Order: sequence, then structure tokens, then C-alpha cells
Amino acid sequence: MAVTELGQLGGGIAIGFGAIGAGFGIGIATKGLMEAMSRQPEIAGKALIFFLIGAAMSEACAIYALVIGLKLVGMIG
Repeated sequence: MAVTELGQLGGGIAIGFGAIGAGFGIGIATKGLMEAMSRQPEIAGKALIFFLIGAAMSEACAIYALVIGLKLVGMIG
């Protein structure tokens, strides 16, 4: 295998694991939000803000994985 082929393999693995990690993170955060709102409905607004911050951080990690994958494939700088 040439170096470029290994870079493409690494890029695919990086994007895949990044997407899986973000999916698990958002799923766990959603589960926690639903449990918190079902136990104490009066904190729904405050809990939703923290959920959105957590979901954004999880998606940021997926975007970083995408950028790393694209660099490995050679599509960006």
C-alpha cells in the first residue's frame, strides 16, 4: 500500500469514529435531559440550555474529526 492509500484509510477511520462518538455523546445527553425533565419539569428551560451547549461541543468534536480526515486524504492543506 502506498502512503496515499494509507492516508485515505486513516481519513475514513477518523471520520467514522468521530461520527460514532458524536452520536453516542448526543444520545447520552438527550437521555439525561429527558430524565431530568421527567423528574423535575420546572428545570426544563435551564436543562435545555445545558443540553444545547453539550450537543454543540459533541458536534464540534465530529467536525474536528472531519477536518483531520480531510487532511489525511489530502483534500485540504
